[in-house]
Amino acid sequence: MSNDLPLPFSKNRTQEMLAFHRLLDIMDDLREKCPWDKKQTLESLRHLTIEETYELSDAILEGDKQEIKKELGDILLHIVFYAKIGSETGDFNITEVLNGICEKLIHRHPHIYGEVKVEDEEEVKRNWEQIKLKEGNKSVLGGVPQSLPALVKAMRIQEKARGVGFDWEEDHQVWEKVEEELSEFKAAVENGAKEDEFGDVLFSLVNYARFVGINPETALERTNKKFIKRFTYLEQKAKEAGKNLSEMTLAEMDFYWNEAKSL
Repeated sequence: MSNDLPLPFSKNRTQEMLAFHRLLDIMDDLREKCPWDKKQTLESLRHLTIEETYELSDAILEGDKQEIKKELGDILLHIVFYAKIGSETGDFNITEVLNGICEKLIHRHPHIYGEVKVEDEEEVKRNWEQIKLKEGNKSVLGGVPQSLPALVKAMRIQEKARGVGFDWEEDHQVWEKVEEELSEFKAAVENGAKEDEFGDVLFSLVNYARFVGINPETALERTNKKFIKRFTYLEQKAKEAGKNLSEMTLAEMDFYWNEAKSL
C-alpha cells in the first residue's frame, strides 16, 4: 500500500475526527465574527487557561465525571484557540502542534517505537529524562516551570531527580530526614531562621509523601476541602442558633466540629 493513500479509520475514530473538525470550523467562525474572540491574544488567554485547568482539577478531586468532560472541552477549546492565533501570525498551526506532540511521544518512547527494552515504570522515567538531556536540555530540572506552585514544584523537582537515580533507597531513610528537619525547625523557632527550616520540613515531607506513593498537592487539597465542609457546617449551626461564630465558646464550636466529622 502506498504511503500516500489515506489510512483506514474505524467508525469511532472517524467520528472523533469529524468532531474535532467541527470545533476547528467553529473556532474559525468565532475568530472572524465574534467581537470578543477577535480581540483575544496569546497573553489575554493565559490567565483564563490557568483558571480552566484549576476547574478541571477541582472536578477530578470531586470525582464529577460530567464536570470533567465539560472542563476537558474548555481546555481543548483553549488549545485550538492558541493554535488559531498562531496560524494567523504564521508561527504555528494546529497541524504542527499535533504532529509535534506525536513526534515527541514517539521519540521519547523507544521501548514502544524502537528497540529499547525496559523492565518497569522507573526505567521508562529514567530513559525519558536522558532523552530530554540529549534533546538539548541543559539540566534535568530545566523542564520544571518556574511559575508552578511551590508544593507542586517540590514534587516535580524530586521526581525528576529520581528519574536519574538521585533518590533515597528506603522509606525509613526519608522519614529520618523528616524527623531531622523537624528537630532543626524546632530549634530555629527558638533561635531564628524559622522560614528556611520550615521550608526544609515541607520539602522533606513532600519527599516522604512521594516515596510512599502520595501526591502531596492532592492530599493537601482534599484536607482543604474537608476543612471547608466542616467549617461551613459550623457556620450553619451557629446561624441556626442565632449566633455569630465569634459569640460561640470553643466548647460549642468543638461540639459542632466533631458533629461535622461524623457526617
